[in-house]
Formats: sequence, structure tokens, C-alpha cells
Amino acid sequence: MPGVQTLERHDSPISSRFATNPVASLSTEDVEQFERDGFLGPIDVLDATQLAAVRHAVDGVIARLGELAPHLYEVEQAHAERPDEVVCHFLGGWLIDEVLHDLIFHAGATAPLARLLGVEELRFWHDQVFAKPPRHPGVVPWHQDYSYWTRTGPARHITINIALDDTSVENGCLHFVRGSHRWGLMPMVPFDANLEAIRAHLPDGAEFEPVPVPARAGQATIHHSHTLHGSPANRTDGWRRAAVLNYMASDTRCMDGSAPLLRGTPVVPEGEIVEGPHFPIVWPLRGTP
Repeated sequence: MPGVQTLERHDSPISSRFATNPVASLSTEDVEQFERDGFLGPIDVLDATQLAAVRHAVDGVIARLGELAPHLYEVEQAHAERPDEVVCHFLGGWLIDEVLHDLIFHAGATAPLARLLGVEELRFWHDQVFAKPPRHPGVVPWHQDYSYWTRTGPARHITINIALDDTSVENGCLHFVRGSHRWGLMPMVPFDANLEAIRAHLPDGAEFEPVPVPARAGQATIHHSHTLHGSPANRTDGWRRAAVLNYMASDTRCMDGSAPLLRGTPVVPEGEIVEGPHFPIVWPLRGTP
């Protein structure tokens, strides 16, 4: 579409919008909790001004989603077909919006993730937005993120989910299953499956007890790529939106070079490191705005 310029050529922040926050320092207890449970949080990530900017950016993309879809990595097909039943979900907002572009480099997110992943360099994988309108029945079924990412490996990926609205049990906050990152990989669950679809694939003896983790707007949770998580429907009169950022170790390789890893990206040959403009190093930050 004329007038839309993709931003992946910028391998550092375009503005200084996210450069004002002190970098969160994780305690030894935080690291131990993440290793034990497979998730951590909530932690503070965005201040009020940054939160307003990200909300505005997300709402702007959602308002033009049909028009902008060709320039994103993906818009959830089930949502496009049944928007009154399936949660709004898209990938690639960082490509077309400067705020969402700069968010992926935010040290308040990348520094803690690098420590938890145990890497000196952190590479961006892809972003997502989840948006549940008021009184929307859509859920995000229990799943493991890496079940969708097996074309990259080894599995050294990590995710931060930034709440753009106050989250609660009533509006469908994230729930995590403690220790499930040690259960091995389970099958990929369709996005429009029912909330409990994964139960048919749990390992014998697994204690499946999802724990809700409410968060204030601007706070975030962090989870391991194998941690089972999901969220129920929004039963309130307000929105429940989240910006989700996925990262990986800098030496992650392509395990299947038969097609682009994400729509519109160059094919990475099998066995080669996943790198290039779409997959920048985000920690430590190279260059300044």
C-alpha cells in the first residue's frame, strides 16, 4: 500500500521514547523463581507516557487492520473470519509503527530477559498484539510458545507480555502452569481452539493448575518458551490489550529452510543463524537514536 514504509532497516531505536527508564534489576530470588516456575512477574516496564504511546499505536493498527494486514507478518485468520468469537491477534506491528518498532529495543524488557535466558546477546524474534474487546468471549487456549517455533533452534527463546490495560481474572489475565517448562514439548494448539484443548496431551502425572497473574497497565510478565499459559475471556466492560515481545539467543539457527520463517522475510538456509534486518540484536543495544 502506498505510504506504508517498513522499519526493519532501523536496527536501533528511531527515537529516545524508551530511553528514560532505569533498567530493572532482577534479584537472585527472581532468577530462581523463573527457573523453578517458568515465569516471573509482574515487573514494571512502561511509565505513563510510554504506556499511552504504545496504547495509541496498538489502537491505530487495530483500527486499520484490514488495510495494514499485507504489511504485517500475520493477522490471525480465525479472527479475520470470526471477529466476534476469536481474539484479535497480529504479528509484525514493529514493521509499520515507530512506537512499536522502538519498543522491541526497550532495555526495561531486554536486559531482564537476557539475564533470565543466560545470554550476553539477545536477538529479537517477533512481536505480537493480543486485544480482547469488552465482553468478548474469545480465549487464548493453553499452549507452549515453542510449539509454534520449532523451525528455529535450539529452544532458547523467551517472552515478555506487557499489559496495556489493568488485567484481572475477570478480564482474562494471563495464567501460567508452574513447572510446565520441564514437561517437554506438546503439540501445537490452534489459536481458535477451546481453552482446555491441551489437556489431552499432558504428560502422565502432570499437575495442571493454572495460576492467574494480574498486572497493572505498564507492567509485564516474563515466561519460558515451554511454559504452558493462556487466558480466558474478557468478562468486563473495558478492553484487555497486550503487547508481546519474543526474543531468542543470538546464535539461534534455522531448522527448516523450506520457506521464510515469517511472511515477507528472506529465507534462512537450514543450519544458518537466524539474523538480518528482521532479527536484530537488541541487547546490548548497538547505536543510539
